[in-house]
Formats: sequence, structure tokens, C-alpha cells
Amino acid sequence: MTAADGAPVRVGVFGLLGSGNLGNDGSLEAVLGYLRTAHPEAVVDALCGGPEAVTNRFGIPATRLHWYRGEYRTASRAGAIAAKGLGKFVDVFRTAAWVRRHDVVIVPGMGVLEATLPLRPWGFPYSLFLLCASGRLLGTRVALVGVGAATIGDRPTRALVRWSARLAAYRSYRDTQSRDAMRAMGVDTARDEVHPDLAFALPTPQTSAPADPSAPPGPVCVGVMDFHGGNDDRARAEEIYRRYLDGTVRFVRALVEEGRAVRLLTGDECDASVVAAILDAVDSSLVTAAEPSSLADLMKEMAAADSVVAIRYHNLICALKTGTPVLALCYAAKSDSLMAEMGLGAYCHPAREVDADRLIEQFRALEKRSAELRQTLDARNLAVSRQLDRQFDSLTAALFPAADHSPTLRKAP
Repeated sequence: MTAADGAPVRVGVFGLLGSGNLGNDGSLEAVLGYLRTAHPEAVVDALCGGPEAVTNRFGIPATRLHWYRGEYRTASRAGAIAAKGLGKFVDVFRTAAWVRRHDVVIVPGMGVLEATLPLRPWGFPYSLFLLCASGRLLGTRVALVGVGAATIGDRPTRALVRWSARLAAYRSYRDTQSRDAMRAMGVDTARDEVHPDLAFALPTPQTSAPADPSAPPGPVCVGVMDFHGGNDDRARAEEIYRRYLDGTVRFVRALVEEGRAVRLLTGDECDASVVAAILDAVDSSLVTAAEPSSLADLMKEMAAADSVVAIRYHNLICALKTGTPVLALCYAAKSDSLMAEMGLGAYCHPAREVDADRLIEQFRALEKRSAELRQTLDARNLAVSRQLDRQFDSLTAALFPAADHSPTLRKAP
């Protein structure tokens, strides 16, 4: 695959990648797999949050997203505030210079158009806007591929997200409600497509034969999260966290009392404190913690379990992809939508209002239907695989027209 001048096409990937979030890195892994298969001659590099981690793991050159290294630390002193402000100015030129070196920039999945977790407008929304504006001004095609979106109440954040989407050359979403949210925020989505989350394109680990129904119950994976609510929950963030943690501890303790082995899983580095709190509260050798470094690691853990209870979105995807029945603690509509699409809509529980007794009741109902739900997931995963093939075909037609003889690039309005 080459550009019009015969040189290899230069592709950039952009986002909070290599920063400790396994879901974000899984989305990147899926896109790199697509590029290496469909466009092996493309020259790829990244502008991202953790450049060293991205280079070490994926073998591509990477540049730090922000000029100011303390971007995600709270600035309280005058010097730090000034440095952060200067960094915002410098990043205008750094981002534009990076974008200019590419023919195509891909934002691989992630919830880049939502604020379901605490988010400030001058953080990632500002960075995304700089990317999309630079692409439009400099003629570089920017693609938001399989991204998540949600209606945003905060006006500055909403404006930056809306304009980022409008300026992108290509948009696709990981669920229908994401597209609906962008339409509600004033973006023309008539030509935008919906496909399953990119993480479903990752390889599935080999699984053993289904457990003998007459055998004793097997292990349960519990995916945890350092959860304090979203942007609109800042006033009660500690209350939400305490209720979530207390409910999860009670649930784990109930499993242990039944003699069940529990494996605690994370999805981001910040979740380690929750694991530590649960281990401290439930002092039992039946409770152990994994240290996953990728979605592949998570899938291996979940494939070996009888059931999964999880809160992080990509923890849910890993369980669903391995065909393991999962009960979702839902903190945003995207989780409810995902579970419904995969045939497990009845097994959702509100993360902000965890009721341990109700959670245990739902879990027991889930396990009673385990064999049936595994069959459902097998069928849904086959359909998802076909849909993602169409996503990548669409992306090739939109961003690499020379590769499949498409005459023009489909421009988003």
C-alpha cells in the first residue's frame, strides 16, 4: 500500500495508549492487527500517553501526547499551573507537526466521545480537538474508529467533543446509542456506521472442554474498578465508591463462605487499590488476585472460570468473547447495551447502587442458566466476528482508497 507519490502510506495512531488501561491498549492491538494484515506496507507510529510502553509492547515508534509531563497531576502551585498552561499552547504546534507527517491518523476505539468517568475539558477532549482540527487544516484524514460516545452535559467538554467529531474524516461507533448521542449533540451521523467494539477482533484463547455439570462449582472471576462515578457525580464520589466497594466485599465474602474460589481482576493500574482493599477485608486463601497486562491475559483468566462478575467495559467484553457467563455492574448505558446485544441483558446491576443481596440473587440465576448462556454467546460471537470484518472493509474503503480501488474518500460532514 503506497501513497500517490509511491511512498508507503504513513499511519498514525492516537489516544491514551500505553497509560495502564488494558481496554485502550486492546483497541490499539486490534487496529494494529488489521493494519499488519490488510496494509502491511504502512508505516505506523503513535502519539500517545505512554510512548515507552507502546513501543516496548507493540514495536512502533511513539511520541508523548503532552509536552508537559505533569499533565495528569493536579496543579496547585503557581509554577505547575503556569507550566500546564504553557503546555496547552505548545501542544497546539506539537500536535499539528505530528499530524502533518501522516496521510492517515486513526483513533482506535475507546470512549473518546464520552464523559462517563470524571473528565475535564482541558484534558483529553482538548487534545482530541487539536488532533481533528489539525487533520482538517493540514489535509490529513483523521478516523474515529469504533469509538464510544455519550451525551455530555458540561458545555465546554460537549463543545470540544462535538467539534472533534465534526472535523474527523471518518466516524464509526461501537454501539447504536453512541451514534444517537452524537446526533443529539448536533453531529450529522447519517453516514456514520455502527460495529461491535474493536476488542472483539482480538484472538480468543484456547479453552478447555466445558466443565462436568456434576462437578463441584469452579472459580469465579470478579473484575473490579476504582469507581467513583462520572462527571455528574463529583459531589457524591466518595459515597458511590464506598457503596460499590462494600457491596463487592460482601459479594466476595458470600462466595468464599460457599467454598468458591475467587480471582480478582483489574483493567487499569488504578484498580490495584480496590484489589488490596478486598483482600484486606476478606482474609481467605480462596481469594487471589491476577496481574493482567493485556486483554489476552484477562481472557485467559476468564476462560478458566465458571462465571464472571465485572464492572469495567472491556472486562465485560473479555468475558463475553470467551463465552463465559458474566454479570455486569453497569456504570454507563454502554454496558447495558453491550449485555443486551450479547443476549445477557437480564444480568445487569447498577454500579452506583450496589445491593449485595440482589447481586448474589442475580449471580445464582446466572449460574443456573450457564450452559444455555454459553451457547447464546457462541452464536453471538460468530455474528460479531462477521460485523467486524465489515468494519475493517469499510475502513479500508474510506481511508485507503488506492488499496481497494475506491474512487474517493467518504468525507464526514
